Amino acid sequence: MTTEQFFVIQGGRPLNGSVTPSGNKNAALPLLAASLLTDEPIILHNVPNIRDVRTMLKLLADLGVEISEPDRHTRILKAANLHKTQLDPDLCRDIRASILLAGPMLARLKSVELPPPGGDIIGRRRVDTHFLAFGQLGAEIQIDHQFRLSADRLLGKDILLDEASVTGTENAIMAAVLAEGTTIFRNAASEPHVQDLCHLLNLMGACIEGVGSNTLTIHGVSSLHGAEYTIGPDYIEIGSYIGLAAITGGEVTIHNAAPQHLGMIRLVLDRLGVQFDVQGDDIFIPSDQAFKVVPDIGGAIPKIDDAPWPAFPADMMSTIIVMATQAEGLVLVHEKMFESRLYFVDKLIGMGARIVLCDPHRCIVQGRSQLHGERLESPDIRAGMALVSAALCAQGQSIIRNVAQIDRGYEQIEEKLQALGADIIRDKNNKA
Repeated sequence: MTTEQFFVIQGGRPLNGSVTPSGNKNAALPLLAASLLTDEPIILHNVPNIRDVRTMLKLLADLGVEISEPDRHTRILKAANLHKTQLDPDLCRDIRASILLAGPMLARLKSVELPPPGGDIIGRRRVDTHFLAFGQLGAEIQIDHQFRLSADRLLGKDILLDEASVTGTENAIMAAVLAEGTTIFRNAASEPHVQDLCHLLNLMGACIEGVGSNTLTIHGVSSLHGAEYTIGPDYIEIGSYIGLAAITGGEVTIHNAAPQHLGMIRLVLDRLGVQFDVQGDDIFIPSDQAFKVVPDIGGAIPKIDDAPWPAFPADMMSTIIVMATQAEGLVLVHEKMFESRLYFVDKLIGMGARIVLCDPHRCIVQGRSQLHGERLESPDIRAGMALVSAALCAQGQSIIRNVAQIDRGYEQIEEKLQALGADIIRDKNNKA
């Protein structure tokens, strides 16, 4: 017997109150991987207690990392006695971020055998950037049914990354910090979670210059030491709460919201007639939203598209489509990065949304649409959260299956939403 969990949601209730986001999932995963670079303890605070993090911790423990949990959101990791260079293939299938272990293992252990990473099925997710960077640093790479990397020594080099891949940049950074000489990465990703990784590594004794830019200069060191670091809030979760408050017509305060990372999100929300106020480190979403699409100059239909930081984040595209269904007017959404991410819009159409899927990367949304409750299934982390948003603003009851996908990226999401007044419960169904 297997037990499936699902959400039962009664929509049409405004969300009100305050909420505090969890730590950034996309920062926690590379920071956990970075613990492999030293035999001294790494102490991480504000670690989100989510499924992807738990899987990463299992991978590290399987390699020999000693892990302790003094409280729900703190992890102490000590990689003093690593005893293998092969990663567990079953665990790797559960999480795309398993590939982040390649860089630190190559730098520390000189060898790694990596099964293909798993994760969301949102289109082809190339890993070429990782291995092109490793190769230029001096690694030998063999690829068959898995990836085998080895390097007696890594040598710094001036490297132009073929794309501004977040995980590719993070992996390359972790390999380069222990390389001999100076490495320059051009066209590097610069998202807040990449910055978090660089800040932790510098606390560990690395020498990384240009943090926050797309050009990183790394002066290799012979060894790294222990450090303590607090992970910043998850700006994608924050964006989701902004969307939830706006589409349900409620008033919500988000504490510890790191508004310095919300610049482009704010500009895009302005195009939909949604605004929020910054109050120190908090933000406040008022109930009196215009929710009307602002045309481009000359009355042209506006376009919302994603691109590398500091542009609009790809992980917010699913949520912005749901928000667009509630904004009066017409908008074109262009998802440039993943050719399968937009396929969840058929579920929104089934709820009453007026959306034309032009091709795998573009859709036209005509709002405002009254959504109605429906039986749904979460296809991936971000689309799953977007469907929760749609269900909460819809009339009637919705049932969302496969919520394990949502649990991969959002901690105790139903409890946080219940505290804001949402009618959402987690239920279980036993299936043979």
